[in-house]
Amino acid sequence: MQTDLFDFDLPPERIALRPVAPRDQARLLVVRPGENPLIDDRIVRELPDLLRPGDQLVVNDTKVIAANLNGRRLGRGVESQVGVTLIRRIDGSHWRALVKGAKKLARGDIVRFGDEGKVCFLGQLDATVEEKGEAGEVTLAFAFHGAVLDQAIADRGAMPLPPYIAARRAPDERDRSDYQTLFAREEGAVAAPTAALHFTDDLVAQLRARGIGLQTLTLHVGLGTFLPVKAQDTAEHVMHAEWGMVSAQTAAALNEARQAGGRIVAVGTTALRLLEAATTDDGMIAPFAGETSLFITPGYRFRAVDVLMTNFHLPRSTLFMLVCAFSGLDVMRRAYDHAVNSGYRFYSYGEACLLFPPTVS
Repeated sequence: MQTDLFDFDLPPERIALRPVAPRDQARLLVVRPGENPLIDDRIVRELPDLLRPGDQLVVNDTKVIAANLNGRRLGRGVESQVGVTLIRRIDGSHWRALVKGAKKLARGDIVRFGDEGKVCFLGQLDATVEEKGEAGEVTLAFAFHGAVLDQAIADRGAMPLPPYIAARRAPDERDRSDYQTLFAREEGAVAAPTAALHFTDDLVAQLRARGIGLQTLTLHVGLGTFLPVKAQDTAEHVMHAEWGMVSAQTAAALNEARQAGGRIVAVGTTALRLLEAATTDDGMIAPFAGETSLFITPGYRFRAVDVLMTNFHLPRSTLFMLVCAFSGLDVMRRAYDHAVNSGYRFYSYGEACLLFPPTVS
């Protein structure tokens, strides 16, 4: 399909720079293809009434790390400043990273992050450049390992806000909590599964009281989620792979609920993509552990997910293509026109929509 089909006008002021507080007071646009009304303006706190007892919400429990690090190259001429974003853990001491100023680095260089002269040994953190790839990618071997390295990164790093927010303000201490979901447990993401940012303890309690289940999976969201589709044809776009896991317990609970008539409600496109990657042709969800690069565009046959809760996405993005595949291109263009004209807040800190496919009521 032509990428231009997924373009639309989004005024910059529609991109939210901070989340709504409390989180579950964000607006929720309900989209039901084929029904009258097609779209319905609600709030996230009303979610229990919009679902049915027996439905199963599936959330991504990945935890965003403070992946942005500022450092300097040592030991070879004049020290050079470099900006690093960690994108994928390789093992206990190695990370794949994107480097701003990668041309300044060569294999064997030492990059130091942090302040010299601190009493705490975590005050400075050294890494050796082991490999250089394309488009600014490098492999860094850190001097620390495991939990000690994780703590050093947390102390020295900043939250990796999406570029459309970071271009307008710097990350701060508020983002360390704002850009983390209620369900965050498994460290490894460099972007939040943002649909789940709207959940509060009170909302989860209301959902459980209505008989709606909550299951977890893990997909470590990578920077590829921010990349625009530059190809003229969507078939030419290559998705970045991300690591995910669906446990046997989660798979069994979802299969059992579906067989009993419950619906699977993916909270976010990350949960949806992993569920679809883990589902067999006969519609059964299997345990999964590995990488997925599933790219969903209109024409895709959904096998696992019946309802999708997600934030509003950017023009020409793979995420907008996914929601168009789920509810229909014409339907989503109309829904997004309504959202823009009604002042809905877009993107990671923005508001949400609850999407149904044409065949689900």
